[in-house]
Parts: sequence; structure tokens; C-alpha cells
Amino acid sequence: MQWKRITAVTATVMLAVAACGSPSSSNSSGNSDSKLGGAQVKATDATAKGPAPEIEGAKKGGIITVLSDVTPDTFDPSNIYYTDGNQIAKLYMRALTQYKLDEKTQKPTLVPDLAEDLGTKSADGLTWTFKLKQGIKYDDGTVVKAADYAYAIKRAFAHELYDAGPAYHIQFFKDGDKYKGPYEQKGAPYAGVETPDEKTLIIRLAKKFDDLPFYAAFPLFTPIPEAADTKKEYELKPKSTGPYKLASLTPGTELKLVKNPNWDPNTDPVRKQYVDGFTFKFAQDTIKVQRQVLASSGVDANALNYSNLDASLLNEVKDPSQIIKGDSPCVITYAMDSRKIPLDVRKLIGKAYPYDDWRKVAGLTPDTAVPASTYLPPAVPGYEKYELPGLTGKGKGAQDPAVAQEVKDKLKELGKENFELSWYYSNDDPIATQVNQLRTQTFQKAGFKVKAIGVPKAKIRTLIGKQDGPINIGKAPANWCSDWPSGTSWFPVLYKSDAIGLGNSQGQLEDKKLDAEIDRVSALTPDEQLKEWPKVDKMIMTEYLPSIPLYYAASAFPVGKNIGHVVNDPTQGMPDFTTLFLKQP
Repeated sequence: MQWKRITAVTATVMLAVAACGSPSSSNSSGNSDSKLGGAQVKATDATAKGPAPEIEGAKKGGIITVLSDVTPDTFDPSNIYYTDGNQIAKLYMRALTQYKLDEKTQKPTLVPDLAEDLGTKSADGLTWTFKLKQGIKYDDGTVVKAADYAYAIKRAFAHELYDAGPAYHIQFFKDGDKYKGPYEQKGAPYAGVETPDEKTLIIRLAKKFDDLPFYAAFPLFTPIPEAADTKKEYELKPKSTGPYKLASLTPGTELKLVKNPNWDPNTDPVRKQYVDGFTFKFAQDTIKVQRQVLASSGVDANALNYSNLDASLLNEVKDPSQIIKGDSPCVITYAMDSRKIPLDVRKLIGKAYPYDDWRKVAGLTPDTAVPASTYLPPAVPGYEKYELPGLTGKGKGAQDPAVAQEVKDKLKELGKENFELSWYYSNDDPIATQVNQLRTQTFQKAGFKVKAIGVPKAKIRTLIGKQDGPINIGKAPANWCSDWPSGTSWFPVLYKSDAIGLGNSQGQLEDKKLDAEIDRVSALTPDEQLKEWPKVDKMIMTEYLPSIPLYYAASAFPVGKNIGHVVNDPTQGMPDFTTLFLKQP
């Protein structure tokens, strides 16, 4: 899943699961690899039932305000692929499965949500059967039908329309490479999904996909009645199955949620309904809103911001309990379009990058931005640390005159003098503007020509998401978090040639040799994969370098003093909105 923050850095990511980046016992992240979660076993509990346990001291009532400096690009369940959009959607959309955080450790466990179980796999691994909970209602009181789940899955195959969403169903589901969804092939049967009765959902695969129960936690597995589908307008009035429903949505600006009277807590093992509602305000000034939250004056005591605290505000933290820390299984990178930038030039960009100064200008802290040297983060099984010269996530880059001259001379030797680097940046965000100035200055010192295109932050996710867009730096996904604790949620998704068409390609790589190697490892057993993915990681870094690893991310976000039970969800690197309450409603 694509990462939430794209103001100070150009970013994007996927949903991490049970074991990827589970928090340490102290629920805080340090500045070494050993404190970034560590590889753990996937945790599941097929027997979990509702209601979710009560939170000690929780009270009911009041409105929580989320002041966000970033702007979710969509709230359509078929198209959500950023961590913040996914996390917000949990308040009003339920899926087949979901993650439950341990009350003491915040370790996540995959549990049934709208399904009765975590699915049953056939002997050949190509058919999965989910038993569905009965009596679930939408916010308007109508009953959820088995066909609504099937329709939602079919809808997600309209990938030309929902081009920002995940694509595992296209890669793994039966005929996924042929079926184009219910609009283009209206009325046509689809062999990959079946509902033989109201209690059963059957999914058929083209190849084994043992992580399907984890994928089933994505919003695209929320039920959608066909009669209610208004395509791109659906996000404005979606059917709610969670404890809240949409009161209003002004895309790019504001989202208001109110209580859903038809949510049944007895069927929900994860969520609570303590507050009366949520108001999300997007595209806010980072420093301004974080300062408001820290001050917690008046209504700001009921507010939070889910971006990491800017380093310039560390001295203003009077109460450490207002900064919620935890792990995030994400690697932040600087992506380069390999079709437009030759490998030798990509290596020079890595040499010239101003790592140390960039972290300072971007407002990053050692606790939340550990210099990275690999694509796979330490939290994911199969990670092995290695460092290649000049690609350690540290150093002055071309801010050092000697390095700048070295890069400039090499560009001339390659016949690439004044090679143009182009990217988008948010021109209405002070931090992004400062970062852009630093990058521009640094690359110009190294002999590059720079074309930096300023756009509103509300539009940047859409623009960087275009795989064939005019820029050659920073296309999405530049940054990535694990969908589940396995290299299979990284390398096949990001680096195979077909990832370009699916909108997931990091660096727009097209190489048959690499495709074959990724397919070879993907076909191995999970234990065998653990030994092979590190080799693939180093192979991609050495022979292709589609992006430059910058840092392994962790969480440290500010919350108002009146908000209770704020914990970091390590599957997202974000606050768990579903159990928040106000201490004084």
C-alpha cells in the first residue's frame, strides 16, 4: 500500500499486516535496525468474535477533528491504496477480514470481519471459500447480500477507471487478466467469484495465493450493491457497514462522518463507536496544525494530525504523551523512471542526492527516519542488511563540491551533460517547497538541468500516479509499505514488467531476466523465499537501481490532550481511529 505522506517527500504505499513492523514492547521506534519491529510470524485468529472489548475509561460523545496536511486521493473502496485512505475507510467500511490490535502490545492479528472465518483453501490451493456473517445491514437499513461482495470484487477489475487501487486480483484471480469488470462486460459471467447461497462467497484463482485472507482486509472487499454503484461518484455516497457513515465529502478539503445507527457491534471484533463523529480537514499547513494540536487550546484538544512531528517543533513538546510513537513497515525512496533515465545516470543521481541536508530540510527526526540501504525493510521476513557504496541513505551528496564535480565530469564523459530531471512538488506546502529548493540547487551543482513543476498538494497524488506522466522522477509508487509480511508483497508487485500497466511499478522497469527471477522465487515455498528475496533485493539495487532508498519509516504523530486511547497501528504507521474517545466529551 502506498504511504500517506507526500508533502515533504514524494510518496506512495500498501497495507502492512500482522507481522510487518509490529511494535516493540515499549511501542517506540529507535534509530537502529533492531528497533524497527523485526521479522515475526503472521498472526491470525479465525475464532475472533464481536463485540470488541471495551476500552478502560472510555466515554461516549463529542467530535474528533483530524487536521491533515496531506489529502487522500480517493475514498472509493476499489481505488484506495494509500495508508491514510485505508485507515479512514475502516471507520465506515468493513471488509471480509481485518486487523485487531492487542490491547497491551498493539501487535496486530488478522481476524474475521464481515466473514465468519478467514477462508478455507481447497487441496490444490486454487479455490477459497468464505462463510459470510448474516444480518449485516448498510447504514440505510437494507440487508447486505452475498451478491454485493461478488459485485464489489468484479467492480475492482474495471482497472482503467479505478487505476489507483491494488491489483492482486488481476494477477492472481481466475481470468483476472481477461475480465474487465461489470461495466465493459455488463452481464457477462466472471468465473473468479461465485455466491452459491447467501452464506457463501467462493473465490477461484489462476495460481496459488496463500495470502488471500490478508488481501481480503483491503477496502475493495467491502460489499457494494450493484444498484447503488454510481462509478466515480460512488465515493460521495458509499454504503456504510462500519460504526460511522458519510455525512458529507468535499474532495480534497473535508470529510465528515457521523454515527451509523445500523452498525451492529456484536458482529464487529475490532471497532467501537465512542465519539459522535469525525471531521477530517485536508490540505492543512503542517507546522501550523501540529502546533495547534500540541497547544491543545479549546477545540484543538480534540484534534490530531497523522503526519510525523516536524523536527522544528520538538522543543515545543511539553507533554511527551502527546507524541504517539510506533513502527511502520515502510521504505521511503526516490523513484526514477528507468525508461527515461539511463542506469549510469540513475547511479549518478544516487551519488549526488543530498541525504543529510534533505532530512533536515524535510523536518525528519532520527526516530522516524532511519537511513535505508535496501528496498525490503527490516520488519519484513527475508530482510538482510547490506550497503552499496554511495547508497546508504547518508552523506552530503553534491552539497560536497568534490562530489558535485565528480558527478558533473562523469555526466560529460557519458555524453549526458545538462541531463534534465523533472518532478512534481506541492507548491502550496512550505516544507515541500523547501525540499524542492534543496534538490534543485543540489542537482544543478552536479551538472543536471532541473524542471520542477509546482502543483497543489490536493492534486499531487493523482499526478504522480500516472505511470506515463511527463516527469522522470518521483512517480508513484516511490515509497512502499508491506501488504503483508512477505517479499511477495514487494518484488512481484513493484518490479515486474506488468507492474507498469497495473500502476504499481517503482521505476517503470521492463526486464525479462528480472521477471523470470521474481517468478522463480515466487513459486518457492515461504521458507525457501526467505533465503532468496534478499538476493533479489541486492540484484535490483545493483543491476537496475529503479529508486534510491532514503529511509525506513516509523511513526511519531501529535495528538490533542483530550483524546483517549491513541495508539499507533503498525499495519499502517498511523493512528487507529476505530477505538478513539474523548476524555471530556
